[in-house]
Amino acid sequence: MSIHKKEIKKITTHVLHAMKLRGEKISMLTAYDYSMAKILDAAKIDVILVGDSASNVMAGHETTLPITLDQMIYHAQSVIRAIDRALVVVDLPFGSYQGNPMKALDSAIRIMKEAEAHSIKLEGGAEVVESIQRILSAGVPVMGHLGLTPQSIYKFGTYSVRAKEEAEAAKLIEDAKLLQEVGCFALVLEKIPAKLGKIVSEELDIPTIGIGAGPDTDGQVLVTHDLLGITKDFHPRFLRRYAELFQVIQGAVENYIKDVKDREFPNEKELY
Repeated sequence: MSIHKKEIKKITTHVLHAMKLRGEKISMLTAYDYSMAKILDAAKIDVILVGDSASNVMAGHETTLPITLDQMIYHAQSVIRAIDRALVVVDLPFGSYQGNPMKALDSAIRIMKEAEAHSIKLEGGAEVVESIQRILSAGVPVMGHLGLTPQSIYKFGTYSVRAKEEAEAAKLIEDAKLLQEVGCFALVLEKIPAKLGKIVSEELDIPTIGIGAGPDTDGQVLVTHDLLGITKDFHPRFLRRYAELFQVIQGAVENYIKDVKDREFPNEKELY
């Protein structure tokens, strides 16, 4: 006998926790604009991340560091207008929270008030706990991020897999438990060994969202432009391309150019 599953009308932090408890995987993708967010929400994605990866994908920067808080708020505003169902998480950009809990709180409040976002995400463990606590004290939900932390790229000097050595893995587990203890509602684990992703996910009560962290995290996240093949020069092992839209869009534009040049567009049916 089949059991009718009640459709979730709105994803909240509480819903994500319930999904972990019943073993239902969480789907998460990035969006930075209204049109893409509308598509993802219509497809019933669980979580939309307005990521600081907009610095790379939308602005063409080499790293995530240059994007500003004002720019993140702009992208978040655009996404929020499109959403009916998904939970929207917005990255705090580099320089908006590190080392100054009051600045972190101000940054988070700006995102929540000006973009009407649902939650924020920031990178780091014990070193940012005071900022996390300050943000949580204002009632703002916080998602953590451990493993490969792109905002620290110049510290590590590489985008290679993190926490392969025992000491770093132990610190990651310790940081994960600390972030749960202080009140984070979920945790992104990026580019760590699959075995470590499994250990952390099993030891935490809060959901884990993996990107290059193996199949045993409670959910998965990818950059949508990578998944769709709009970006073409990025080939990490964890990325699965579900489309090749760079070629599709390029081909459509080339056909348009040809029709314009050959005077075939517009035709008689396309006139007023």
